[in-house]
Amino acid sequence: MKLTTTDHRSDSAGLTYIYPVISRRMGGLSIGINFNTNNACNWRCIYCQVPDLKIGAAPKMDFELLEQELRTFLNDVKEGDFYDRYDVSADKRIIKDIAIAGNGEPTSLKDFAAAVELIGKIATEAGIFPDSPYVLITNGSLIHQTNVQAGLRALKTYGGEVWFKFDSATEEGRALTNHASQSSKTSLNNLLLSASLCPTKLQICLVDYDEQGFSNKERLAFIDLFKTLKQLDCQLEDILLYTIARPSLQPEAIKIRPLDTAILNDFAAEIRLLDYKVSVTA
Repeated sequence: MKLTTTDHRSDSAGLTYIYPVISRRMGGLSIGINFNTNNACNWRCIYCQVPDLKIGAAPKMDFELLEQELRTFLNDVKEGDFYDRYDVSADKRIIKDIAIAGNGEPTSLKDFAAAVELIGKIATEAGIFPDSPYVLITNGSLIHQTNVQAGLRALKTYGGEVWFKFDSATEEGRALTNHASQSSKTSLNNLLLSASLCPTKLQICLVDYDEQGFSNKERLAFIDLFKTLKQLDCQLEDILLYTIARPSLQPEAIKIRPLDTAILNDFAAEIRLLDYKVSVTA
């Protein structure tokens, strides 16, 4: 089997919680950790590549299995023939990060903080941290919860960072893109909280839906959001601006196209004028 940037299946290694990815954004091996083995999420993003996605939360964690899989997998990558078996090119044979992501919203795990701590402990003992980043990819909707905040504090102790999803700055856009009932104001408050607890990057996925492109209304709403964040002294590490590279498995898939690279770059340039760091991945 050959790992590619277009294959992010969580079962690619035949494991329950651990899956390898060649990340187009990171440029190497990203070790994914999937808490949502039931394909359940509290949002339904129209570009999501999770098959049979359903509304719900992560199931109970089998901590013994998580530890066994992660220790065995890290040893295979560091000491075994993993890269040869998966036909990974020489320039990609480096662990770029360990990312809690997977098939749903990971912070919905009841024992989220304990899982973050266990992964950090194992990866540190294996010599992965602090040289490689520890990343949480989240829609940020549950950061107001005490257990999630404890997880973010643990993440920070291992040099980790939060990638906070914010795909639309309008209520209409959030309803269309993310099927999120949570308001922009609540997400903004959670973003401020995230940035106060752990280094945080804002992750924005822009798509061309139904040939509508990137509307001026949406663009201006984002600019207003970034100005507000500056006024509130929200310290963002980076703004990760990207579009889709893999086909959606949601009902709206037929209407979704990648947003033109030139539009992404123009928008990035406009954001940089507000004194933000912006990274673009087409």
